[in-house]
Amino acid sequence: MKILVSGSTGLVGRSLIPHLQGDGHQVISLTRNPRGPGDIAWAPLQGQLSLNARESIDAVIHLAGENIASGRWTASRKRRILDSRVKGTELLCQKLGELSPPPKVFISASAVGYYPYGTGETYDEAGPPGHGFLASVCQKWEGASIGLKEKGTRVVHLRLGVVLGAGGGALGKMLPIFKLGLGGPVGSGRQMMSWIALDDVLGVISACLADERYSGPINVVAPQPVSNHEFSRTLGRVLKRPALLPAPSLAFSLIFGQMARETLLADCRVAPTVLLANGYTFQCQSLETALARALRK
Repeated sequence: MKILVSGSTGLVGRSLIPHLQGDGHQVISLTRNPRGPGDIAWAPLQGQLSLNARESIDAVIHLAGENIASGRWTASRKRRILDSRVKGTELLCQKLGELSPPPKVFISASAVGYYPYGTGETYDEAGPPGHGFLASVCQKWEGASIGLKEKGTRVVHLRLGVVLGAGGGALGKMLPIFKLGLGGPVGSGRQMMSWIALDDVLGVISACLADERYSGPINVVAPQPVSNHEFSRTLGRVLKRPALLPAPSLAFSLIFGQMARETLLADCRVAPTVLLANGYTFQCQSLETALARALRK
């Protein structure tokens, strides 16, 4: 397949491109800073993207967006987070819809932040949207691809949990502290985390490319969420370091505000109902396996 990928420099994108190429696919990067001869330039917030109308693209994997968890959500940062996802997706889908034919499948990142948090309930893909900022972003982000769906393209929304992979993401931020033996649970540690190994993110994307049963929202999480306390204890065990020092929730709330409440401190319980129903085989069902594999890489 000829596959267009955005967000190729992020945690998932860096591993996705060689993964797809290893499966025999031809990959084109959609990037703000073209480097290779086949790269396609775009400036999503400026509405700039030039696709050859005669370009033949079989599939698109859309991962681009402003980092959500890199700082406090000021008003301007919220606007950048929202615009980078919604305007970028609208622009990309508009241009893809002008191709003849449009791509067969459009796979777009979303997040488990779509669902309510702190309710104690477990949500599958039929669950209701939440009411916070992140839930609002996810709803608008997913809604931005409706025009391409109307063109007959199969649209998949990957509602990603906390992705565990080497070299970035949440794990990349935690490792320096935990390697020093200074890590521990955040806040009470009772909040549940819905996580997924990076290898399984790649496996799910491959399944979505090949299997037409995948359409609409897909919860990309492992079958067993864990508490933040259990996550910290497991990471410490894998690193052979103590992980006993708690980080007070008040400190995180004062420093990061709403971002901390909706991400670091949020109780998030999500089930991968569609993946299990379609027979997806997880490479990492246990957290310890996922962390050990990520750290080996």
